[in-house]
Order: sequence, then C-alpha cells, then structure tokens
Amino acid sequence: MTVIPVLGGRFAPYDVVVGRGLLAEAGGRIAPFARSRTVIVTDETVAGLHGAALRASLEATGVRVEIIAVPPGEASKSFTELERLMDRLLGLGLDRKDVIVALGGGVVGDLAGLAAALYMRGIDFVQVPTTLLAQVDSSVGGKTAIDTPRGKNLVGAFHQPRLVLADIDVLATLPERQVRSGWAEVLKHGLICDEAFFDWLAGEGASGAGGDPVALQRAVVRSVQIKSAIVGEDEKEAGRRALLNLGHTFGHAIEAELGFEEAALAHGEAVALGCCMAFRYSARQRLCPIEDSRRVESVFGAAGLPTRLGQAGAFSAEAMLARMAGDKKAEGGGLTLILARGVGQAFVSKTETPENALAFLKEEGAA
Repeated sequence: MTVIPVLGGRFAPYDVVVGRGLLAEAGGRIAPFARSRTVIVTDETVAGLHGAALRASLEATGVRVEIIAVPPGEASKSFTELERLMDRLLGLGLDRKDVIVALGGGVVGDLAGLAAALYMRGIDFVQVPTTLLAQVDSSVGGKTAIDTPRGKNLVGAFHQPRLVLADIDVLATLPERQVRSGWAEVLKHGLICDEAFFDWLAGEGASGAGGDPVALQRAVVRSVQIKSAIVGEDEKEAGRRALLNLGHTFGHAIEAELGFEEAALAHGEAVALGCCMAFRYSARQRLCPIEDSRRVESVFGAAGLPTRLGQAGAFSAEAMLARMAGDKKAEGGGLTLILARGVGQAFVSKTETPENALAFLKEEGAA
C-alpha cells in the first residue's frame, strides 16, 4: 500500500491511497469525514459490482448510507443528470456535515464531485475510483464537470476531495478495452515529464496494459505521484497543470465530433490518439525529433490503442479546428496546444497558428 499526499497552497491536503483490498476497509478510512450520513453516488453497473461491499464497509462503522445509481456512460455527464442527482440529494435532506462518496469511473467522479461542489455551496466528498483511467487521472486534482453539446467538460468547478482510495483489485472487473483506455493516461504521464517511467511502461511494465496487477499498482502509484506534484503547484490550471492535458485538445475535438459516443471511441482512446497527434505535430514543427514521434506511436499501438485519425472515423478539418479553438485552454480565440520537445519534455504553446493546425489536420486525413 502506498499513501501519496496531495498538498496545495489553497486547498486542504488529502491523501491518495493506492493498494489492494481497500474497498473492504474503506469504511474505516471514510468514517472520519462522514460525521452524520454518507451518500454513495455510483452508476448502475458499478453498483452491482461493488456497491454492496462499500455499503457494508461503511455501515460496519456505524455510518448511515444511501446509494444513488445513475445510468452508466458519458451521457450521464449532463445538465439533465446533474439536475436529477441534485434533486435526489435535496430530497434526502443532506446537510453540510454529510459526505458524498463517488464510487465509479471518471463520469461518476465528475458528476458526483460537481454535485458536491454545488450542494449548499460545497460539501465534502471522497473518490473511490473503479477504473484505471479514474485512478490515475480524474480522481486526483479536484476537477469536476459535465459536458455540453458545445464541448467536453465546459461546465464545472474545482472541488478537491477529502480522500481518494484507489483499490487495484477492483480493476480486475474491467473489460480489457477499459484497461487499455486507462493505460493511455498512464503513458501520457511518462510523456509529460518522466522518460524513465515511459521506458518502463514500454518495456517491463507493458504487462499492465493487459491487466497485470503488480504492474498496474506501480503504474498507478507513479502516475498519481506525477499528477499530485503538478496539482500541488497549480490547482486551477493557471500554468504548469495544463501539461496534464497533453493529447486532450486533439482528443476532445475528436470526441465532440463523434458526439461523445463511447462505443465509437472511449476517452482514453481519444487521449492516445491525441498524444500521437501532438507528437507528430511537434515533429512537423521541428520541435521534437521525428524518432520520438515514431516511438510514441509504436508504444501506443503496441498497447492496442488507436494512433491514427482514420481509426476513429472521418472528420472535417475545419470542424475539428473550431472545436480546438473552443477548448478551455484557448485564450482570446487563439490556440493553446500541449506539445513536446521529446519524450518526457512536454510544454505549453500559445503561439500555434490556426493555419498550421488546419494544414496538420488535413495531413492527418481530415477532409
């Protein structure tokens, strides 16, 4: 078991606990925050897999527990589902001494976290992520949001959890595709600032993409260490935290053009494709060696992840560019891209022109 502190200047410090068998002991770890009552927000699939275990662990400590299950999938990150959830919470009569526990993947964590941020102007919440993607990324750092037809995660709030429990054992219930999707975010962390970690992921650690729990635990721990260090420096993405969006500007544009249909492209798959595109763009602009770009594409491909735009479908270059210009990181209508000078050397660029981006998208196969 590894405990990783997340320390920031303006938010209360909290721990991310990574290990095996954590669900069974979750009650004892969450009870100090649940002074009156706990509401577990989950989705219908995860409720059937892990809801009873978490409920039993909490009730064993004397905590009163309610469970609210939302439909699974990205569609639940919507105004409609947020309103339904808020109405359920209000109907339960929660007060500021109660706590919300997000049990699920990134969708549940985002939705429950935003509800916690809004309810009575903010109540405590705990993250119990059940997907690899959520364990290494979305559960850490306090970003909460819903999607709109205009783009992904455009309505949200920064609301840090009080605790994150990442149980490696629950990953055994994930379909292979979800494990690979989460692996894309793991690889992304190496690409940002840790070439040695990326080397391990490409070599001995590659078994984690296939579900090996020992490799997964090491990958989760290092990913959280990288993310927690960055979040502690820059909670609200005013500077360095933007590096964590490597691959996301391209990836979010692709997801939006596909209508956020996970059957067509899961979020982690979009991130994988976006990372490969970011490195190819960097090589095109002579910012990084083309050999690094090719290596990145090879490693993502070996993990069973998409690396070329045509693998996701047919796209309009103009439409994708418009999505990228509307990204949260964009400023003054200009483009902000996370690019790289090499593996482990990501940086924020605010000087990329729409003309260059459009030409690149057409080279990538967009019409």
